[in-house]
Amino acid sequence: MPRKPIALRKPTGEDGSAVWSLVKECKPLDENSMYCNLIQCDHFADTCVIAELDGDTVGWISAYIVPEDPETLFVWQVAVSEKARGQGLARRMLKDILSREICADVSKLQTTITKDNDASWALFTRFAEREGAEIDSEAHFKRDEHFDGQHATEHMVTIAFSEPMSAAA
Repeated sequence: MPRKPIALRKPTGEDGSAVWSLVKECKPLDENSMYCNLIQCDHFADTCVIAELDGDTVGWISAYIVPEDPETLFVWQVAVSEKARGQGLARRMLKDILSREICADVSKLQTTITKDNDASWALFTRFAEREGAEIDSEAHFKRDEHFDGQHATEHMVTIAFSEPMSAAA
């Protein structure tokens, strides 16, 4: 039986609650407040994406253009529901955001990942490979220095594309 198509779209303020619920179901993702997800859906809609299947939110990426570096898209969080996994949805969502006009000058993608997050390492490593991009990482937010020993060190992963998104389109 063929799979139903998953639709991608920009979020709206009305999506905050659904995003919050999706992130809660996608352990071990860090949960933000519902208000934070509402602000992401409202203020950062142009660089975020919702994936829907039969009216249900099954995917979410929050991202933003780094204010001091307009050539860098920072991916804050990627969430994919169990019912939508194994279909390359996270990659599709990343490509959707990067294809938007707001990302025309983006030549780098960054995100932070803890060393034990195998799913995120796999996603971003494969994404870089498929895009023919360079990938690098270094410890950024450190356990003792930034998290008072309460959270694992977050490694800044940088994917450098060979040309800005406007030239790749």
